[in-house]
Amino acid sequence: MGIVSWLVLGLVTGLIAKVLLPGRDPGGLVGTTLIGIAGSFIGGWLSTRILDRPIPRDFFDPSMWIAAVAGSLVLLIAYRLLFGNSRARR
Repeated sequence: MGIVSWLVLGLVTGLIAKVLLPGRDPGGLVGTTLIGIAGSFIGGWLSTRILDRPIPRDFFDPSMWIAAVAGSLVLLIAYRLLFGNSRARR
């Protein structure tokens, strides 16, 4: 997979994570993409280390998408726990 594929995967998995965990988060589209990309890397790394699965080469492999969404969810939850109350409520 190329760099553009990773960006698309990160954007989509970041959006899926935000849909599964709705709420107000700063960052907009750029923040969602960065959380998704980082979550994809975390999910892929955990999948190869813990589950002993090879990294798939196909963009539409379901196991890769599940790992990427799971990693994005973990990262989004951690982000909210660390920075959830940093903005003043209006």
